Amino acid sequence: MLVLPLVMKAQSNWAFKGSSSEGLIVVQDNNGKYGFVDEDDNVVIPCQWNDAMFFSEGFAPVRDDNFKWGFIDKNGKLVFPCQWNYVSVFKDGLAPVMNDNDMWGYVDNTGQLVIEYKWTEASIFIEDRASVKDGTGMYGFIDKKGVLVIPCQWNAVWHFSEGLAHVKDENGKYGYIDTMGNVVIPCKWKDAWYFYEGLASVMDDNDEWHKIDKTGMVVE
Repeated sequence: MLVLPLVMKAQSNWAFKGSSSEGLIVVQDNNGKYGFVDEDDNVVIPCQWNDAMFFSEGFAPVRDDNFKWGFIDKNGKLVFPCQWNYVSVFKDGLAPVMNDNDMWGYVDNTGQLVIEYKWTEASIFIEDRASVKDGTGMYGFIDKKGVLVIPCQWNAVWHFSEGLAHVKDENGKYGYIDTMGNVVIPCKWKDAWYFYEGLASVMDDNDEWHKIDKTGMVVE
């Protein structure tokens, strides 16, 4: 039998209202509880959670009154119990989750742990790579099997965009690596941003911004 979400009368005075994601919007009522409304502001999932994030790939993280996180579906059903200290949203079928020892691993969309708890930080997957931090405080990237494909050797990293990720080295300079960890644009910039349509913004030592292409050549 098809179970449809309960839709309640619209309400306009929310303490917090997020942006629409997959047709639902996270809201906080005046009692500090979180739920979800549709784009017409009708309550679809009642405000009963201590905290909540947006829907991604059919699931939304929610936190209960014991300050543990789990995941609900679009009917409001708690499909993965509130058992984690913290979580992030699903992306490419996987979600980062933190256990009671504050270590991060990943679950799949059945709730099964598929990448063991071994990281002190972990991000969502983008372009088949997720950034992680190890016990030394350095960052690298894993693939969706949990294999460390780019060693934890960077002071900071950002997610991949158009096949390249900007990273910060031990001298505080920024450059770019490819998905196998090869440095394709040397770390010589004071700041840097993501690639978009083949170009990225970078800042030189005089605090001036430029556009570079994927070879590192300044084009603007």
